[in-house]
Amino acid sequence: MPQINRYLMRLLRPLLGSAFGTDTAMVLGTVILSFLVFAESLVCVFWIFALSSLGEGYAFMAAVPYVYIIISYSSLLIFYRLKRFDSFTFTQLVMLLVMPFFMQWVIGGFQASSGVAFWAILSPVGALMILGTKQSTPWFLLFTVLAAISWYLNAVFAGHALPIPEALKNSFFVINMAGVATILYIAMRYFQSQKSKVMEALALEQARSERLLRSILPGSVADRLRGSNERIADSHEAVTILFADLVDFTRISADLPPAEVVDLLNMVFSRFDQLAEKYGVEKIKTIGDAYMVVAGAPDARVDHAHIIAEMALEVPSVIAELSTQAGRPFAMRIGINSGPVVAGIIGNTRFSYDLWGDAVNVASRMEHTGLPNEIQVSAASYQLLKDDYVFEPRGLVEIKGKGSVETYWLKAKRTMRSSNSNEIEDEVC
Repeated sequence: MPQINRYLMRLLRPLLGSAFGTDTAMVLGTVILSFLVFAESLVCVFWIFALSSLGEGYAFMAAVPYVYIIISYSSLLIFYRLKRFDSFTFTQLVMLLVMPFFMQWVIGGFQASSGVAFWAILSPVGALMILGTKQSTPWFLLFTVLAAISWYLNAVFAGHALPIPEALKNSFFVINMAGVATILYIAMRYFQSQKSKVMEALALEQARSERLLRSILPGSVADRLRGSNERIADSHEAVTILFADLVDFTRISADLPPAEVVDLLNMVFSRFDQLAEKYGVEKIKTIGDAYMVVAGAPDARVDHAHIIAEMALEVPSVIAELSTQAGRPFAMRIGINSGPVVAGIIGNTRFSYDLWGDAVNVASRMEHTGLPNEIQVSAASYQLLKDDYVFEPRGLVEIKGKGSVETYWLKAKRTMRSSNSNEIEDEVC
């Protein structure tokens, strides 16, 4: 079967390629239809020679399959010239449907022709595979009507039948039954094999689209977006946002070609993506050479501030490693703030999941007013973390829109040794 498929495609490729480019459905339809016509043409050749050998009185019978071959291949040549797939399909389906019934009537009914009208079933079956369920229905109804006419008028046709040798009748019967069954099986098998390939390709494309969607949106948001058309806009009362920005990246990359600048940013932020995945926080976006993540949205978690702090404390070692790897002195400012936000999806195309609110603005200001290789934390985040982490007070910092606010440098995670010694003694006592 694969050899037959390859042969047909190789035979039809010049026609198919010029007719409709890369339209897979039309290619498949033309291959199937051409195969049905070719197979029935071979049988028509047998009918022509078999009936012609019976004498001049059978010439009209022999002319029917001969006319079929002429019309079928003429339409194929016209299709090759005009590239009209719909006209080609209609003509071939009509010929596949009408010719077997007409030949049965001319020969003298069902018995005399050994049921040659069986071949007409190739028309609605071909329509089903090529045109689809809805458009194939009329073709099947026409087949049913012609079959009813043949049954109702069979006695009339039989009354005008010419004698046909019994051996030839038996040969016709075997060819009609076995031929139709074989051709249908081959055509359906080819159709099914192509359908399986299409379904596999579709599954791969769906998986690719799913991965792409989940790379753009948080998993839970992607599930909601895929499951309904609801507008996604949520309020989160307690999240922690981290902004990280490469210090003087414009100056560092000034002597690099654009491709290398992109590669450098990709190298840095790919490592940050790994950190975000490691700590289970949600990457929101990159803005130039800045990186933004959040914990506590879209899925709430009580340790949102702590998990952001853990990630932030690992950044210096990552930056040092990247500096060595790139041969350039990278430094980062990091800002952290906690508070309520509104989160949702904006846009109809190229949509993105984003956060809004004063907490986001303050986190951004924590980064802007910070120092290289330092983690500046707002008072809101400090209150959530002070019992478990070591801080250095920075004092008052002027924040746009906020005035002077108290900020802190996050230094390390607190251990038992760095806890208050009097408290430890009280516990022991």
